[in-house]
Amino acid sequence: MAASRPLLTRRRELLAWGTAMVLATPARSQDAPELAAALAAYSGGALIQRGRVRLEVAKLVDNGNVVPVSVSVDSPMTAADHVAAIAIYNERNPQREVAKFTLGPRAGKAAVATRVRLATSQKLVAVARMSDGSFWSDSMDVVVVLAACIEGDP
Repeated sequence: MAASRPLLTRRRELLAWGTAMVLATPARSQDAPELAAALAAYSGGALIQRGRVRLEVAKLVDNGNVVPVSVSVDSPMTAADHVAAIAIYNERNPQREVAKFTLGPRAGKAAVATRVRLATSQKLVAVARMSDGSFWSDSMDVVVVLAACIEGDP
C-alpha cells in the first residue's frame, strides 16, 4: 500500500491554489491593454502569430522572487531563416518587458533561459522576431503564491 501525503499538506496546497486563482482573476482586464501595447510596440504593429515558440515556466510558482523561464523557437537557424530576437513580456509587473535576447544563425539553436521576478499571478508572453520580419509567440498563465515585486521596485 502506497503512503499518502498528510491531509494538512493537501489542504494547504488546495488553499494556496484557490487563493491564488481568486487574487489573479479580477485584475486581468485592467492589465491586458498595457501588455497588448507593449507587444505592439515590440512588433512595430506587425501581426504576432501563435506558434513556433515554446514558453516553458511552471504553472504554479511558490515564490515569485526567482522563476525559471525558458523559450525555444522552431527554426533551422540558417543564414536565410533564423530567429533574430526573443523577448519575454509579463502582464502585471511594474515593467512589462522582462528580457530581450538577440540571436543570429551562428547561435546554432534558438533557445534562451533566464530567471525572472513576478509581482503576482499573471500571463507571460514570449515573442520571437524572425529574420523574415515575422513575429511568433506563445503565452502561459502563471499562478504565484508568494509575490516578489511591488510598484517602484527595480
